[in-house]
Amino acid sequence: MSTVITPVTHPVRLTERINRIEPSATMAAVAEAEKLRQQGIDVVDATAGEPHFSTPQHVKDAAIAAINANFSKYTPVGGTLELKDAIIKRHGTDFGSAYKREEVCASVGGKHALFNVISVLVEHGDEVILPVPYWVSFKDMVNYVGGKCVLLHADESQGFRVTVDMVARLVTPKTKLIILNSPSNPSGAVMSPDDMTEVVRLAHERGIWVISDECYVYLNYTGKNFSVGSLNEYRDRFLVVGSLSKTYAMTGWRLGYTLGPAAVVGAVTKLQSQSTSNPTSIVQKAAVAALTSSQQCVADMRAEYIRLRDHIIGGLRAIPGVKCTMPEGAFYAYPNVSAFFGKSGIKCSADIAHGLLHKAHVATVAGEGFGTTEHVRISYATSMENLDKALERMRKYFGSL
Repeated sequence: MSTVITPVTHPVRLTERINRIEPSATMAAVAEAEKLRQQGIDVVDATAGEPHFSTPQHVKDAAIAAINANFSKYTPVGGTLELKDAIIKRHGTDFGSAYKREEVCASVGGKHALFNVISVLVEHGDEVILPVPYWVSFKDMVNYVGGKCVLLHADESQGFRVTVDMVARLVTPKTKLIILNSPSNPSGAVMSPDDMTEVVRLAHERGIWVISDECYVYLNYTGKNFSVGSLNEYRDRFLVVGSLSKTYAMTGWRLGYTLGPAAVVGAVTKLQSQSTSNPTSIVQKAAVAALTSSQQCVADMRAEYIRLRDHIIGGLRAIPGVKCTMPEGAFYAYPNVSAFFGKSGIKCSADIAHGLLHKAHVATVAGEGFGTTEHVRISYATSMENLDKALERMRKYFGSL
C-alpha cells in the first residue's frame, strides 16, 4: 500500500527590515513605460536618470584593452591602487582636496557607496536630516537600517535650495547624519558654497556626520562648482560620495566611490568585502582612463545639457497651469502640476504621471517618490527631437483637462 504525502505549504516570512522599504519609484516608472512599448506604443521616455550620450570612445577602448590583456581577476576590495590614485588626483585637481589611498573606497556605483556609508553610520533610532525633494533611495536606505528620516522641506519659491538655517532648525540630540545632494536629483537645485560650508561647520561643531552626494557635481550650471571635499579642516565629519555614471555617461558600468575619514572608509570596505567585493576589474581600468584623460567630453556634455535644459524649461513654462523652477544642475525638470488637481478626477502628481503615460504616452516619474505630491520629474537627458515630441504631447494632455 503506497503512502500519500500531502504537500505542506509554509507562509513566506520576510524580515521586518525589508518591509520597511518600497521598490524604487524610478525603476517602477521605467517598467510601466516598457509594458506599453511591448504593446507597440510609441512612448517618449522622460524617466531616464542617465545620460543619452554614449560612453566616450577612449573609455571604451581602455576596457577593451583590459579584456585583451586578461585583466579579469579579483582586485583589492576597495579598488586598485591605480584607480584610487586616479580618483584622488581628479578630485584634488578639480576641488583642492587632499585624500590618501586609505580614505578612498571604489564601489559598484554611487548607490552602492551610499548604501555602504549609511549602513556603517546609522543605527536604530538615529535621526537623519533629509532635504525634500529627495532622491528616491535615500529615505529607504535610512529606513532599512532602522534610522528615522527628519524631512527638511525646501522652499520651491527659492528654487528648492537648502540653507544652513533650515538645517540648524532640525538638529536635535538624536541627529546622527545630514544628507546633502547638490546638484539635486530631482529638483536640480544647487546649494551655495557658503551654505554647504556652514552646514559642514555646524555638523563638525555638533559631532554630526554629513554625507555629500556629489554624483552630479560636474553638471553644475552656476559657474560655482564646489565639493565639500575641499573643506580639509572639517574632513573628520563628512564623506563625499561620487560616481562616474553621470559625468562620463557610464551608468551601466557601475562605478562609484566614497571619500572620507580612514576609519569610516575602512568600515565601508569591510562591509563591501562581505557583499560585492571589488568593482568589476575591467570597469576599473575604464574608470582610470575616464579620470586621467582629457575632460573635454565632460565639458561638451555639460554644454549640451544646458541647451536642453533651457529648451524644456521654456516649453514647460509655456503650458498654461504648469509652473517650473529653473534647475541649476543635474538634468531634470521638476514642474509643479498642482493647478490641475481637481480636474478630471486628478488628486495628486501620481495621477498626472499616470495620465501622461497612458493618454499622452510620455513617461515621467511622480513626485511622491521624491517626497512631494505636486510635481513630476522630467529628464531632459535625451535628444532635442524627443523633448519637442514630449512637450507637444504634454501641451495636448494638459490642455484637455
